[in-house]
Amino acid sequence: MTATASQGFAFDREQFQQIVEDVLTMARHLGASDAGVEVSEGAGLSVSVRRGEVEHVERNRDKSVGVSVYLGQRRGNASSSDFSRQALEQTVRAAYDIARFTAEDPAAGLPDEADMVSPDEAARDLDLFHPWAVDAEGAARLARRAEDAAFAVDKRITNSEGASVSAQQSHFWAGNSRGFRGGYASSRHSLSVSPIAGRGAGMERDYWYSSERDALQLASPEAVGRYAAERTLARLKARKIATCEVPVLFENTAAAGLLGSFVQAVSGGALYRKASFLVDSLGQPVWADHIDIHEDPLQPRGKASAPFDDEGVRTRARRVVEAGVVQGYFLSSYSARKLGMKTTGHAGGSQNLRLSSRLTQAGDHLDEMLRKLGRGLFVTDLMGQGVNPVTGDYSRGAAGYWVEGGRIVHPVHEITIAGNLRQMLRDVVAVGADAFTLGGKTIGSVLLQRMKVAGS
Repeated sequence: MTATASQGFAFDREQFQQIVEDVLTMARHLGASDAGVEVSEGAGLSVSVRRGEVEHVERNRDKSVGVSVYLGQRRGNASSSDFSRQALEQTVRAAYDIARFTAEDPAAGLPDEADMVSPDEAARDLDLFHPWAVDAEGAARLARRAEDAAFAVDKRITNSEGASVSAQQSHFWAGNSRGFRGGYASSRHSLSVSPIAGRGAGMERDYWYSSERDALQLASPEAVGRYAAERTLARLKARKIATCEVPVLFENTAAAGLLGSFVQAVSGGALYRKASFLVDSLGQPVWADHIDIHEDPLQPRGKASAPFDDEGVRTRARRVVEAGVVQGYFLSSYSARKLGMKTTGHAGGSQNLRLSSRLTQAGDHLDEMLRKLGRGLFVTDLMGQGVNPVTGDYSRGAAGYWVEGGRIVHPVHEITIAGNLRQMLRDVVAVGADAFTLGGKTIGSVLLQRMKVAGS
């Protein structure tokens, strides 16, 4: 769908297209051997309430033009939020001057023409744009409904960190001197609430949210509020456990972090810098042999869908991991050249990943995954950044539940779980059928054979 001023934007596509052509002409007249430009605009509304009272209303509107100028294999970048012709000329000149004084880089340059998306491919509509004409008053009503629903669940819900509603939309147009042109509009809307249960030192907090391209697909405020309250109440009377080494089940929301760590480790920047524990892992078994990871950048309404990457390279559905074996990296044109490989269309990151297990049965929802866990730790919350991408060493603060006989016995807090990702990925015993999409990653709960748990 084409973005227009009537949909809350100050600029339409035709104006953006003209800016791109003007900037490319300016760069060519200065003597650039190649150039690329992207012009974008975003607009949105965020409203939060706490205990029924509006805490803040924020409207955001921003615009930007970014220019890359190449002088052979020297590259310069500059950007501006001013779209006047004088400002555009100054921005192009700034990028040109930076390129003049930058050292040559053999990997620098626009993508090869054969890798760039065709006009028909670039124009593919992935149904990503669903503007939401909610005003501040309407957003506050939705937030209050979510918070009220949380308070109504149980008297032990004593307070709230608030509820919020966000409606965001943006559009862009990009082009380069090798013929690429493309752009589209997208939207992202969300509703969240964070209740507090208990009093004094026994207080616990949790949250829940719903996020969609189309506001009509958001979960109801009442459903979000109730579930947030239930998660919070379940954490009351948490206790420490003794240090042990046991099987660990990651809730689906926490398991997405394992997938994220893998993506980081097989992305171009980490690989060519040798700053990854998975250097030279292409064609090697990295995950348990029942694990597959599929990527589909062309999924309609997908949270990480895109017909082309940030450089204008076409995107394709593919198997990233098959039977535990790495089939592909995540490479931009630059990182691919540094590695002596071909771009995979991932300037900008991964696109709609789904991890699955060949062992998963339709009935493998959370109760069944707890039964498979037997005795061990069910992790629902992770804290800290304790992942070393170079060695794979993993150590993070955690909270969750102790499980005996396949049933939750009591909540657990103030513990640390530790291992090494190289072994953890191989130690995946099962993946639940309770798949959840967090950003552009879809994964069920994940059971690991064994981890170290540091407690009291």
